[in-house]
Amino acid sequence: MNPYYLYLLVYLLSVSVTSCAQKHSNKATKETASHPYTNALIHESSPYLLQHAHNPVQWYPWGEKALNKAKQENKMLLISIGYAACHWCHVMEHESFEDSAVAQLMNDHFVCIKVDREERPDVDQVYMAACQLINQSGGWPLNAIALPNGKPFYAGTYYPKEDWTKVLNHFIRFYKEQPEKLQEAAKQITEGVAQSGKVGFNPSPSEYTMEQLDRSFDLWATSIDFEKGGFNKGDNKFPLPSSWDYLLRYATLSNNSKALEATHTTLKNMAWGGIYDQLGGGFARYSTDAFWKAPHFEKMLYDNGQLVSLYAQAYQHSKNPLYKKVVYETLEWVEREMTSPEGGFYASLDADSEGEEGKFYVWKAKEIKAILAEDAALFMDYYNCTEGGNWEQHNNILLRKKSEEKIATKYQLTIAELQEKIALLNNKMLQERSKRIRPGLDDKILTSWNAIMLTGYVKAYRAFGEEKFLTIALKNADFLIKNVIPKDYKITRNYKDGKAVISGFLDDYAFLIRAFIELYQVTFEEKWLQIADTLTEHTLTHFFQEETGMFNYTPNYNANLVARKMEVTDNVIPASNSEMANNLYLLGLYFYNKDYHQKAKQMLANVSKNLFQSPTYFSNWSKLMLAIIQPPYEVAIMGNDFETKRKEFDQYYLPNVLFMGGTKEGNLALLEGKMIQGTTTIYVCQNKACKRPLNTTEEALKLLSN
Repeated sequence: MNPYYLYLLVYLLSVSVTSCAQKHSNKATKETASHPYTNALIHESSPYLLQHAHNPVQWYPWGEKALNKAKQENKMLLISIGYAACHWCHVMEHESFEDSAVAQLMNDHFVCIKVDREERPDVDQVYMAACQLINQSGGWPLNAIALPNGKPFYAGTYYPKEDWTKVLNHFIRFYKEQPEKLQEAAKQITEGVAQSGKVGFNPSPSEYTMEQLDRSFDLWATSIDFEKGGFNKGDNKFPLPSSWDYLLRYATLSNNSKALEATHTTLKNMAWGGIYDQLGGGFARYSTDAFWKAPHFEKMLYDNGQLVSLYAQAYQHSKNPLYKKVVYETLEWVEREMTSPEGGFYASLDADSEGEEGKFYVWKAKEIKAILAEDAALFMDYYNCTEGGNWEQHNNILLRKKSEEKIATKYQLTIAELQEKIALLNNKMLQERSKRIRPGLDDKILTSWNAIMLTGYVKAYRAFGEEKFLTIALKNADFLIKNVIPKDYKITRNYKDGKAVISGFLDDYAFLIRAFIELYQVTFEEKWLQIADTLTEHTLTHFFQEETGMFNYTPNYNANLVARKMEVTDNVIPASNSEMANNLYLLGLYFYNKDYHQKAKQMLANVSKNLFQSPTYFSNWSKLMLAIIQPPYEVAIMGNDFETKRKEFDQYYLPNVLFMGGTKEGNLALLEGKMIQGTTTIYVCQNKACKRPLNTTEEALKLLSN
């Protein structure tokens, strides 16, 4: 490593860096009475960018205007990245970006760019990779400093004002006195960013076995908290629904009782915990402890879309009424608070209201008593509330610790009576909560997140047969077709106030394709498969990298960053490459497309070594491996009564079954010659071979169980 670069990193690493989630006492509220300052963000639609439009910092949105200005004036770029629901982004804004002296320092020496990471994840990926290279960690707010050409030489997270001004002054001097050292650092960091996360071509794909996945689970098990659920036993727990979706599939297909126990333990404890909004439905982003008790209160669409899918499938598996309650309450929240009149889904709710994190959601004992009177004791017992509070500042987070059987016995009620009583009390409390000042709503509509939520609605419809769920799913799909999918299939990332201006990224395509595959399986309308296939062809033309067999995150018509990244590891959201690999495999089955299958298998081969070494970061890839080891059954239901038969199948959890059919044979090869007039017939097929036609679901289920 270059000694100048090493010296720079040593200095930078000595600076105090704290993360977006660190505790801090500043509770200042944003000045809204007057706007003595207005910057270029005023023309943006992102609520996060608009929050900064009246900062004294002369912010620009990411784009050619700001980048050209930096080059023309030979100024460093200061790139600050966050999102609307980020608590510590707001704190840094209040402390530094609203301070006129700090703003003057930034304006005089930098071209300052504000980025909404949810709108521009491509920009976030580049500068977050730089932050992780320099600090071995990252978070938001993310603050990067770069040369005028965009190459970063520093990136960090949250700073208190005093430390932030020290960092700024340090680089102002450095840029003036020793620019060659920053240029060398930027060169090496940018090279590191370009290489980080890349996956090479594996020329020798291997065969996979269930024994390999069994050993993989044994590795997973070392990090699972079998008592409280989740994947660690320390601070902070994230739901990570992709992991539990895979483990539910794996447990079912391998009869692994330990994996099943871990999954249901996690789902129960999350549903009982403070991470779940016990009154209004929906999950917060993560828990700040090991017990799912105290959440970071922001509520994200992508979490809830995935969790609806997960709980719906877990209900199909176990028929646990708690899971049904979670799905219905979460979708009621989405419909009530997160859905636009046109049918799009909003992005998130802030953690803060009135300058305090969680204020909207927590209760003091005296408030509960004033609202519920003689019923307060039951409510407080049910939700683990105490006189002195179970959280900070004598507040109570609503969460469950006792079984309904235990509480019902204590209060001499039947389970049904207790549930009815709690539902009435919840409604009273929810009505009272609705009078409070609400957390900020980020009402932009993101394509990939909408697709995730759309899939959640479809999965919920399949589990419960609730027609409203399908109606909302179809309305959202029609909204997306109308507003973000143009005729040339260059989809857009964002939609707000009638505008959709940012080119779509790989995750937008990947999750849309999956959503439309899921829609086909409940409607048997081939148009959904055809759109999915056309979107897939677009990604192969504009995102696919022949030399590696993987997909870039940005299309070739929108690749103007200092490095072109690819998403490979599954995290809070599955990686766009793993989702595309699964899509290629499924569409290969529907369309008998050998090229799709070959590409999916090659992608899996490229990551297989990593998967076996670190399975927790490859859950969606593991789902594909499981499908290759145990090829899905293809169930064709042909005839006028196809919908009744399909709903009968949906009473069961069938993780390795693809459905197709309808009242006509259509264009799918597997359906050719399958229609028998005057009856509804079921065909169970695998690897393009079909068993004899059947007339009842029960007969077909017996074949599937074999």
